[in-house]
Amino acid sequence: MIYLWLKAGHVVFVIFWMAGLFMLPRFFVYHQEAAPDSAENAAWIDRERKLMKIIMWPSLIAVWGFGVALAYSGSWFASGWLSLKLALVLVLTAYHFWLANYAQMLALGQRKLTGRNLRLLNEVPGIAAALIVILVVVKPF
Repeated sequence: MIYLWLKAGHVVFVIFWMAGLFMLPRFFVYHQEAAPDSAENAAWIDRERKLMKIIMWPSLIAVWGFGVALAYSGSWFASGWLSLKLALVLVLTAYHFWLANYAQMLALGQRKLTGRNLRLLNEVPGIAAALIVILVVVKPF
């Protein structure tokens, strides 16, 4: 029974985390369109900070916690599919940290990427999620 609770917790927090990974780059696009010293700019800084603090950071921690417990309970650490899944989750985790850094840069007025670049970067979590789902459901190796 514990396995099912771990699995449910993992899936719930993956959904929350992925929502944040999709939403934050879109916030960045709109943020960059705001005038640097405007009230709108300040509002985007606040929205980005709240999204990271309330949803994304807690979800990241919960995803890893539930995921490791789930892998342990299923004795999957020797599985090839899990190794690749973990590699992809590490990529998403690095992407999360990069997003957090870019949010700080935007808050300081540094706008290094274009809206087009940010829209393209928004594809990273979708591609990773598709590959992860295939690995978890199919377990090809």
